[in-house]
Amino acid sequence: MLAGKRILLIIGGGIAAYKSLELIRLLKAQGATVTPVLTRAGAEFVTPLSVAALAGAPVHQDLFDLTAEAEMGHIQLSRAADLVVVAPATADLMARMAGGLANDLASTLLMATDKRVLIAPAMNVRMWQHPALQRNLAQLVADGVLCVGPDSGDMACGEHGPGRLAEPRAILAAIGAAIGAALADGPLKGRHVLVTSGPTHEPIDPVRYIANRSSGQQGAALAEALRDLGARVTFVTGPATAPPPGGVTLVRVETAREMLAAVEAALPADAAVFAAAVADWRVKNAAGQKMKKQAGAPLPVLEFAENPDILATISHHARRPGLVVGFAAETETVVAHAQAKRLRKGCDWIVANDVSPASGIMGGAENAVHLITADRVEDWPRLPKPEVARRLALRIAEALSGAVSS
Repeated sequence: MLAGKRILLIIGGGIAAYKSLELIRLLKAQGATVTPVLTRAGAEFVTPLSVAALAGAPVHQDLFDLTAEAEMGHIQLSRAADLVVVAPATADLMARMAGGLANDLASTLLMATDKRVLIAPAMNVRMWQHPALQRNLAQLVADGVLCVGPDSGDMACGEHGPGRLAEPRAILAAIGAAIGAALADGPLKGRHVLVTSGPTHEPIDPVRYIANRSSGQQGAALAEALRDLGARVTFVTGPATAPPPGGVTLVRVETAREMLAAVEAALPADAAVFAAAVADWRVKNAAGQKMKKQAGAPLPVLEFAENPDILATISHHARRPGLVVGFAAETETVVAHAQAKRLRKGCDWIVANDVSPASGIMGGAENAVHLITADRVEDWPRLPKPEVARRLALRIAEALSGAVSS
């Protein structure tokens, strides 16, 4: 619940500003206090009277309000909230945030705050894809600003693509996740989502094994993001270095065969996300005792067997989840290989990333992914892994609600 939480809501300009009214209603229904700030452009799309009526609080618009500024009102506003939310966040507002400008009340509040900031971008698809906008977004993310959306779809301008403001309930869920509040009616309430994570360890002998460099950070972040949207999460993890999240059903495994057994035991599920980096092969006859090195003895020869294909197995399972999402870690021709993998495995979506040594992604704190569905490829910018997880969790919630085709 958000009871007692204080949200400073900055409403930017753009046709999507009308959705801020629904967001205010949802926040108030959760027990939050909303302090609205309306930019000059925002006031062209929604009226101060409608915003104030829904928020039950006066609307702040002018930096040079002498009554408020007698006590440095912009400083007080920026510090009194538990979270600052910008919805919609226009290209102009994002540029001013990234550049550190403070030439109106909204931008001054954003510069003066010591609280976390969550933005919900909304703009034309070409503006969203512009290199300058993406540079600004990368700077904001690096500065610790949280981001929800944008969604893809039809625009008021008649174009289609990414740039639509995230739906109010998705923004509400992101607000709850940002301040650590569990939402009573999150978009995944009542849903069971299965997540695999980490590497598998395939034994050579009792002390040696075959593995890869996966830390499990992305899978753990995804399980946490799904949990924060209200899902009941079963988290099946290999021996990862990243700690598992709390509030989930934790199942620890070592090998690929153990992981498949744990996944099947967790069914049925509404959705399954296979973020684990499962070893493709295992040693066919692992030694029961430690293999000893002996002077003059020939080198040991390891004979391999193929591990079960967990993603393909569940994609064709009699109890197949409604949405099956795989991951594809590639070192070259990333999108083409991932598209072929989606068709070969039979899953609905593939999240593809470049894990070549130059990328620094495997085991790192950031990720740059392509979300591949049956009818499109979405190229996401390089983001912290928790933000990638938050975006993917929201897309899963939308898909399960029927708002997005799989």
